[in-house]
Amino acid sequence: MKRSEEEILNMFTLENLSSEILLRWSKLLKYDLFRLYSQHLILYSPAANMPSKNEESHLPVFRKRIYAKEIIDFILELINTEEKTKQQVIEEYNIPKTTLYKWIAKQEQVNSKY
Repeated sequence: MKRSEEEILNMFTLENLSSEILLRWSKLLKYDLFRLYSQHLILYSPAANMPSKNEESHLPVFRKRIYAKEIIDFILELINTEEKTKQQVIEEYNIPKTTLYKWIAKQEQVNSKY
């Protein structure tokens, strides 16, 4: 990283790091640190307003959300430990009801095999 040990240790106490430094850490650790932020945005962002058929938009429209396995496991753990109800998860994280129930069904299939 071409930094002194003191500078590196200081990075751990900083409230903010530049994306350039975060990218360097990601490469060094061989771990995508940006995924943490993008998954946070997916979980906590309000539901997107989709343009109606009459409205024309020049922005890309994403029909599906992509959830990392870690996020799915986290959500299912909240439900399994009864820390949150299914309805609370749907409301707080804006996860579609059908998506949540598919995750639960898939988890039950995996658990029934063992």
